[in-house]
Amino acid sequence: MSKEILSGEPLKLDLACGQRKTPGFKGVDKIAVEGVDIVHDLEVFPWPFEDESVDEVICTHYVEHADNLIKFMDELYRILKKSAKATISAPYYSSLRAWQDPTHKRSISEMSFLYFNKEWRENNKLSHYDIHCDFDFSYGYILHPSWMTRSEEARNFAITHYINVVTDIQVTLTKR
Repeated sequence: MSKEILSGEPLKLDLACGQRKTPGFKGVDKIAVEGVDIVHDLEVFPWPFEDESVDEVICTHYVEHADNLIKFMDELYRILKKSAKATISAPYYSSLRAWQDPTHKRSISEMSFLYFNKEWRENNKLSHYDIHCDFDFSYGYILHPSWMTRSEEARNFAITHYINVVTDIQVTLTKR
């Protein structure tokens, strides 16, 4: 890793940034394009970061492509400092955006992240799963523009019962 990256400043990573790196973050991607500071394939473990060395992570539209989401989440957990946050955005499972891209390997919902909370796994008798991370999380939705001005009651009903209401989900994970 370069001295610039180890400069003592907070280490904030934009994982799988491509050419859309978030300002103030170090871009990580497997292809050396403009904006990528660290060239690394996120499917190759371990990632080139020390345990508990990362202050914050952003990951936009990658987890639906990951070959092994469990390994990805465990590695994310390994590199984050205690109480550090990771913000993950992905197409929502009930949106055509989740299914239109043939490189997507899974759909993502808020329920997907329950498995990455140790207490939830224990309460649901899933401690035998080979998952080691332990995150708390919160989430929000990006709605299709046609639903933005509807009443909260109508939106909540539609989110549960209709397709293409939510286009993306944004999840904030906090390392426990």
